[in-house]
Amino acid sequence: MTALALQARVSQRRTYVYRYYLVDKEGSRYSLDKPLKFLSAKSVERRRRQSLPLDSTDLPVSPAYVKQLAVTGVQLVGTSRWQNTVVLRSTDSLLLEQLGQKPCVRETRCVYMSPSTPEDKEKLEWNVRRDFNRWDSVRNDPYGMARQQVEMLGGVRMHEAGFTGRGVTIAILDGGFQNFDRIPAFRKTRIAGTHDFVSAQPVGEAGEQLRPGGDAFHLIDHGTKVLSAMAARAPEVMIGTAPDATYWLLRSEDNASEQPVEEDYWTMAAEFADSVGADVLNSSLGYYAYDEPLGSYRLRDLDGQTAFVSRSASLLAGKGMVLCNSAGNSGMGAWKKIGVPADADNILTVGAVDVEGNNAPFSSVGPSQDGRVKPDVVACGSNTVLISGKGRLVHDMGTSFSTPVTCGMVACLWQALPQLTAIDIMQLVRQSADRHDAPDNIFGYGLPNYWKAYMNGREATE
Repeated sequence: MTALALQARVSQRRTYVYRYYLVDKEGSRYSLDKPLKFLSAKSVERRRRQSLPLDSTDLPVSPAYVKQLAVTGVQLVGTSRWQNTVVLRSTDSLLLEQLGQKPCVRETRCVYMSPSTPEDKEKLEWNVRRDFNRWDSVRNDPYGMARQQVEMLGGVRMHEAGFTGRGVTIAILDGGFQNFDRIPAFRKTRIAGTHDFVSAQPVGEAGEQLRPGGDAFHLIDHGTKVLSAMAARAPEVMIGTAPDATYWLLRSEDNASEQPVEEDYWTMAAEFADSVGADVLNSSLGYYAYDEPLGSYRLRDLDGQTAFVSRSASLLAGKGMVLCNSAGNSGMGAWKKIGVPADADNILTVGAVDVEGNNAPFSSVGPSQDGRVKPDVVACGSNTVLISGKGRLVHDMGTSFSTPVTCGMVACLWQALPQLTAIDIMQLVRQSADRHDAPDNIFGYGLPNYWKAYMNGREATE
């Protein structure tokens, strides 16, 4: 077989994913006066508590339009009610192009092309340590090695006052949660459920035995480390910043490639988190450069509204949720700036410092392209004490880990001040930070003190 013929055979097997922007939501069987048909009671109550009205973005996409597009030969990947889009997968790119000509479609974009060469298969790691090394513990200190990263935010004082995240639901959007259901430090963690948006299928509920082998949800442990920063409960080794919160574990990151479809997965995960009643979202994810030929972002695009994922993220506060998103780790590279959705409006973009409060040079800088302060705040991301997917205590670096340290504290603050709105909570966090009076493009408003934020919030509401 000639090289040209082999290339043709490979291209015939290539998979494509297209995003279709719909013209409207005509023909929907849902209505805003019956929100419990498409949102959970917890989600509706969250909006009611913050006096946030539902609007057209809350309505699911038109089932009639989905039926027109989900024809034989294509697979429905998912939809976005917030952006009124449908995402389809097929090996027939011509068919996907033709579907874009239907009257219900306003705009079409190819957001994924499978690699032309076979992907290396990652190996699942199921082995988990049941105990820690003796040098991993600090005798008679329940926070163990993690004390500094919690204490520098006023977190220990918050916990001692009973604010440990209880009653607050956190959704984690990430790429994989290796062995989260096997690690002893998570034995008491409240896991509400899990979902894999990349594979477009649920992978387990709390208490359910996940199927062994071949589970992409368990391939990497980035999400496990993120979870540990908030939820770990290993006395004298580490305690997370919100050990009593409830968690949804949502996979939205495809580790095999970097393509725009991940913005769709992220959006689907965020909408799912909204629908099940999550209060706070942790996203240790960010984008600016994609695999060729699907293009990348430019610095001028970092305005909170150009990127698909940033438009989704900018809606979250209006739904009553707080998003904590990593600033990125490009500070020492050519790009240097934050990515998307770190540029979104009304979120907490989190940079990284060390335990002494010094800037971590890898931490991406701001501002947003329209002049907003970014990052918003910083926390310990160099080095952060975490638990790996093998159950080991590790020290790792990145805004990926300063973000969940922050996210857990946001949950504790909201537990303490449940009457406040998402906007109120974020404003308290910024105002409590040590550079609030003179924010900059490296530290943002600085290192928050959540006990101070709590006291300020309590005083303002009395």
